[in-house]
Amino acid sequence: MLLAALGLDPKNTRSINDLAKRAEVLPQRLRFYEEQGIEPTNEELQRLAAATGLTELELRLKSGLINRAIIERLSAHAQDVAGILGNSPAINSKVRARANKSLKPAFKNALGTLFQGDCMDIMARLPSESVDMVFADPPFNLDKLYPSEIDDNLRKSHYLQWCEEWLAESIRLLKDGGSLFVWNLPKWNTYLSAYLNRHLNFRHWIAVDIKYSLPMQSKLYPSHYSLLYFVKGPRPTTFHADRLPMEVCPACCADLKDYGGYKDKMNPLGVNLCDVWNDIPPVRHAKYKKRKEANELSIKLLDRVIEMSTNEGDCVFDPFGGSGTTYAVAELKKRKWIGVEVGPVDGIIERMESLDEEAEYLDRLRAGYNHLFLPEMERRRKELGRWTVGNIPKGPSRKRKEPDIGTGTGDQRLLEIES
Repeated sequence: MLLAALGLDPKNTRSINDLAKRAEVLPQRLRFYEEQGIEPTNEELQRLAAATGLTELELRLKSGLINRAIIERLSAHAQDVAGILGNSPAINSKVRARANKSLKPAFKNALGTLFQGDCMDIMARLPSESVDMVFADPPFNLDKLYPSEIDDNLRKSHYLQWCEEWLAESIRLLKDGGSLFVWNLPKWNTYLSAYLNRHLNFRHWIAVDIKYSLPMQSKLYPSHYSLLYFVKGPRPTTFHADRLPMEVCPACCADLKDYGGYKDKMNPLGVNLCDVWNDIPPVRHAKYKKRKEANELSIKLLDRVIEMSTNEGDCVFDPFGGSGTTYAVAELKKRKWIGVEVGPVDGIIERMESLDEEAEYLDRLRAGYNHLFLPEMERRRKELGRWTVGNIPKGPSRKRKEPDIGTGTGDQRLLEIES
């Protein structure tokens, strides 16, 4: 938008170079600001405005580079501004018009409904405040080839505008106290969180540690995906996060962390879930993938999110169906669900009609939560004379002999256990 505000055609290199020379701004920086949507420095803005006969305020308004100072000035003259713009509230008429289209499910059962089509078309048909949780895993705009043949290489401004459109509809669909989760690259979620902070209540930025061991040049190696967690209203209607087992040495069963020395305060149900998840595996093996053309999410991730933010009978909505993991987990956990996929849905339907194997896997996952020690580890610790749920260390600092963590042998070392 910067070049358009300056009266320049992005394809006209000569005019860009001419203005850059008059404003004493490097032309490559002008193109960088345009492509990345980044605001030029104050000095550059002033020189660009002067070179085009605009004031800095006019240039900011035309290019959309509005800061808080301008927002405050607009707010102070809201009546005058409304008179200029027209007093009718801004309505996404394009989205509302879509609500008039007929809609037929591609699949439906007792708990869920799956639609095939553009998520904006389907969302416009759904009533406001009708779902308890939204989980969104949109395309990452990485120029990947999807079965739907969607354009996954949009200009940055177009991609973010599209994201804000489906986010706005997601917010409308959420009940008060409902939860919104957005799975994306950290790069994009920095922008989306800024948008969501104006509409919802921020809860967490969850870092999910997933490494693909890809070579990187000139950057830190990216090792996590971002999962944004927002709530509609002051607090979530439902929040019951799973607890995890304590970290122990698999060889000698010794404690790997001292938890600040507060073992006497350990909860028998396990350790609090934190906002860095390093136990979510990527779905790589062809045996487990339900969609070979692109990455898909782990059942473990969706199980944790749905368990945390919903109860049985609540409604889960996912506008980007992909392989159908959200719907499969919601179905197995007895949640109602509404799904949308713009591409082929045969794989999702086939998956929903045969969930026995995934039900067994989910049962195994659930058995690993909400225990301070899993049954086998509890038994082994008792045999080795270590503390267990039945005799959690209590009281002030005291000393106790335990086998060495590093060797796993019977060598003794003195450990200080602080309360």
